[in-house]
Amino acid sequence: MSGAATFYVTTPIYYVNDKPHIGHAYTTLACDVLARFKRLDGFDVKFLTGTDEHGQKVEKSAETAGMAPLALADMNSANFRELARILGCSNDDFIRTTEPRHLAACQALWKALVDKGEIYLGAYEGWYSVRDEAFYAEDELIAGPGGGKQAPTGAPVEWVKEPSYFFRLSAWQDRLLKWYDDNPDCVAPASRRNEVISFVKGGLQDLSVSRTSFKWGIPVPGDEAHIMYVWLDALTNYITAIGYPDATGDFARYWPNSLHMVGKDIVRFHAVFWPAFLMAADLPPPKRVFAHGWWTNEGQKISKSVGNVIDPLSLIETYGLDQVRYFLLREVPFGNDGDFSHRAMMGRMNSELANDYGNLVQRVLSMVGKNCGGQVPEHGLATDEDRDMLDAAHGLLDKLRVAMDRQLYHEALEAIWVVIRAANGYVDRQGPWTLKKTDPPRMGTVLWTLAETIRSLALATQPFMPISSNKILDQLAIPASERDFEWFGADHGLKPGTALPTPQGVFPRFVEEVAG
Repeated sequence: MSGAATFYVTTPIYYVNDKPHIGHAYTTLACDVLARFKRLDGFDVKFLTGTDEHGQKVEKSAETAGMAPLALADMNSANFRELARILGCSNDDFIRTTEPRHLAACQALWKALVDKGEIYLGAYEGWYSVRDEAFYAEDELIAGPGGGKQAPTGAPVEWVKEPSYFFRLSAWQDRLLKWYDDNPDCVAPASRRNEVISFVKGGLQDLSVSRTSFKWGIPVPGDEAHIMYVWLDALTNYITAIGYPDATGDFARYWPNSLHMVGKDIVRFHAVFWPAFLMAADLPPPKRVFAHGWWTNEGQKISKSVGNVIDPLSLIETYGLDQVRYFLLREVPFGNDGDFSHRAMMGRMNSELANDYGNLVQRVLSMVGKNCGGQVPEHGLATDEDRDMLDAAHGLLDKLRVAMDRQLYHEALEAIWVVIRAANGYVDRQGPWTLKKTDPPRMGTVLWTLAETIRSLALATQPFMPISSNKILDQLAIPASERDFEWFGADHGLKPGTALPTPQGVFPRFVEEVAG
């Protein structure tokens, strides 16, 4: 990949005090699709995920479970590693914040901030939420049950008073606003960008970046009575994984050409604190932070107490991996909140995957098998309608690049489905079953046009549904070496006479089992 453009995509690292849920799967999947797309498009890609294992919340969860914090972290980190595997993710690295490489990177960043005069020793007194691992100003709190105070997230808060090191965040207000202004795409979607800018314009306070009241974390270099604030620790993972503090090698190769994919609840940490830490250490900030929405379950807010948490592994077992991958990125505009419902899932599987895409592939390749001796047919001069069909298929990649660079997955999938629907309409209008009797050479041209359209579609759907797309490419006898996007377009069309295997269905209809 020497000389290839680089692309670095990261999930947030997931807290190990709980089991993976649909929100974790959604973020990881979105990163995987983007990583796969960019690799197919010739980029040198690094895709990182992992687990966040320090902090008071983990210490308390471990205590409740009667375990040592590292034992809890080992157990739950393995669950997240397994989730990535079951989702079919192509991550290049899985980082844990308890690794020696991460301790070294965090302490190096801390020293850099101290050397720049960006950290000083003081005392913290104020409201802290263990659940959010966040400090809140008095005016951010809301009324809680019984007239008490709670965080704007609904989490309990406690009054904390202890010695603390502070990061001079207040000095970064103007420079952060200039960064947002100079880089209009650095925070997305627009609603989150506006939220971040509004927060920064409201005034920034210096940030407490160490704690002394518990021990589960990375020691502050030179003052081990303090451990680092968990967010300074956690955010540093993105540069740990590319070799920081070594500024050569992977760091020079991938940074800052990075996209951090996060849930909307943690956008402030990624789009305010993180760029400020980096710029204060004389490091470039990330290129882009994208904050997506949350899922509800059949219209209800997901809550452990209600008992409606969606287990992604159960979804995959019920519906199939590619079907779940497709649904989560098709159902709602990425960045908005979405609702998971069985009815919607079944509808997408049966109408779009089975009827639209699967039926197109099955009937075209069955006709080729039956009427063309199981070989890619010869094709004659193209009509205007043939050219329109092929232009739509071959022109798909340019549309996908625009959508994917803005993380508009739903638009990318809709662009693909426009071509699928057009191909189904083309089959019906051309009627190759009739041409078999009246004009066999014309039938060959029509079936070649359709098979070539399917080749383009299968190349395009690989990032979203890799298993199914590769099954379709297998049925077109496309070698593994000819499945990246370099092979898109008219110059690489199907070769007449190529023997094709017997077609097999790819997207079965979902039929509910009837209890009886």
